[in-house]
Amino acid sequence: MPIYRLTDSLAFPDPQGAEDGIVAVGGDLSPDRLIRAYQVGIFPWYNIDEPILWWSPDPRCVLYPSNLRISKSMHQILNQKPFSVSFDKDFKSVMKACAEVRYKDRTGTWINDEMIESYTQVHRKGLAHSVEVRNRQGELVGGLYGLSMGSCFFGESMFHKVSNASKYAFIALVKNLAERSFKLIDCQVYNPHLESLGAINISRAEFLKQLKINLKDTSYIGSWKDWQFNQ
Repeated sequence: MPIYRLTDSLAFPDPQGAEDGIVAVGGDLSPDRLIRAYQVGIFPWYNIDEPILWWSPDPRCVLYPSNLRISKSMHQILNQKPFSVSFDKDFKSVMKACAEVRYKDRTGTWINDEMIESYTQVHRKGLAHSVEVRNRQGELVGGLYGLSMGSCFFGESMFHKVSNASKYAFIALVKNLAERSFKLIDCQVYNPHLESLGAINISRAEFLKQLKINLKDTSYIGSWKDWQFNQ
């Protein structure tokens, strides 16, 4: 399948036949285009010195909220309550921290200023959300962000500055999503950290099938600031 170059139109090609996961190149990061991309199972992922690349990998890494796995050691940490958790209190700071941690680790980051601004606009529309984890001194030490539509949450990135802070954020998110009958968390690409929390790979075809069904469910649009994490 050829890689399509996007135009001003918000339309994306069918991701089913994308070779190596790349569906399209170009376009922009306007909020409407971002929202449309996630609705059809596509997300942007590229290096700073590259044009925008749009992906739909096969297989797709997902987590079903009911399958969340919490290790014995993590249960002990949760019981100690070393962190406080909030939702949608500091979206932009979470995105910036995700970018900074990857830059310092020299792993590269696709989270540039343009992307931060675009996702922040989606956040203002009530479709992008963040989880903030703070230590007892009130410092932001971990978190994650992503989009929510229907009964799906599309995870984008997470960070930690101290051990277990990102896991803490993830667990807080998943438990809240489970309470609200979310059915699918898109983790995009497999890694051992996600697998340890219960994520699995499914085929792209199966992911797109489930996505289409779950997007018909009611969306939790608006601020999640009143969400809490009761361990």
